[in-house]
Amino acid sequence: MKKFTGFSVWGIVVGVLVVALLGVATYSIIDGNNKATDFDKYDFYSVIEGNKDNGNIGDHVKGNADAPVMIYEYADYQCSGCASANPKVNQLIKELDGKLGVVYRSFILKYHNNGTAAASAAEAAGLQGYWKEYADKLFEEQAEWASASASERTALFDKYFEEVTSGKGDIEKFNKDIASEQVSKKISFDMGISQRMDIAATPAFYIDGQLIKWNDAGEVTINGKTISWDSARTGDEFVKLFKDVVNAKLGK
Repeated sequence: MKKFTGFSVWGIVVGVLVVALLGVATYSIIDGNNKATDFDKYDFYSVIEGNKDNGNIGDHVKGNADAPVMIYEYADYQCSGCASANPKVNQLIKELDGKLGVVYRSFILKYHNNGTAAASAAEAAGLQGYWKEYADKLFEEQAEWASASASERTALFDKYFEEVTSGKGDIEKFNKDIASEQVSKKISFDMGISQRMDIAATPAFYIDGQLIKWNDAGEVTINGKTISWDSARTGDEFVKLFKDVVNAKLGK
C-alpha cells in the first residue's frame, strides 16, 4: 500500500484526467449514466444497497443504519448551508444515541464548479472505508477548496485523504477511483434520485416523505403531531427541531 508523500507525478496525471472527465457538465454525465436505470423499482425512502445501477456503492448512512428513525439528506459538499448543517447533524446523531440514522445522497448544484470533484473524492475515500471521515473533512475545509483551481484542488484532496486515513490509505487507488466509472455511477445514481425527488436546494432533509429545509419555514406532521418552524433558526434550533421530529416519530 502506497502512502501519501506529497503531490506526486501520478497525482498530477490523474488530476488532469479527472479535470477532463469532470469538466463535462455534471448533468450530461448524469443523464448518460442513468438512461438505462429503472428508478421506479427503487424505494427512495429506504436504504439502497450497492448494485449495478449505483456502481455497487450503496447509500452512506451516518449513525445507526438500523435505527428506528431514518432521515434522508440531499446535499452538496460545496454548499455552504450543507457545511453549516453537517456538524449539527453529527451532534444530533450522537445525542440521540442509536435512535437515528441519516442517509446521505449527493445533489450537486450546477453552479458549483468543484462539487462533482468533491463528491468523487468522498466516494473514492469511501471505497477504502473512510467516507464519513472524508465527508466531514470536506465540509470542515470547504472554504479552502471550494474556489481552488483543478491542480490546487487535487493536492488538497490528496492531503485530506492522508489526514483522515492517518497515512494508512492507498493514495494511488484513491486517485484512480476518483476518475472511475464506479464512482461516476454512484454520483449519477444519487443525482437521478434527487432529480426525481424534485430537489431544488440543499441541504434538503426528508422524513416520512416530508421535506425539512435548512433555512426555510415549514411544517411536518409525524404520527398526527404537527411540528412547525420559522426560517430564522440557529444551529441549536435545528437540533431541537430534529429532536422533536424524531421523538414524534418514536411516539414520544
